[in-house]
Amino acid sequence: MSDIKFEIVKKIGVLSKSEKGWAKELNLVSWNDREPKYDIRSWSPDGQKMGKGITISVEELTALKEILMKIDM
Repeated sequence: MSDIKFEIVKKIGVLSKSEKGWAKELNLVSWNDREPKYDIRSWSPDGQKMGKGITISVEELTALKEILMKIDM
């Protein structure tokens, strides 16, 4: 299995932190030198290891925003 290349282009925000220091974050990330996409996943305190997550385009993020705006919390 080849290494995955990534670059966190922009840190947008931290959603939560675990007791071990891992942070679930929303970031703009470029994977394997591709166009950056929005990404939600957990990152180790040093930012070198990651957990499973979801990567979405700006169109998908816009649709998610519209859905979240309709939720009555």
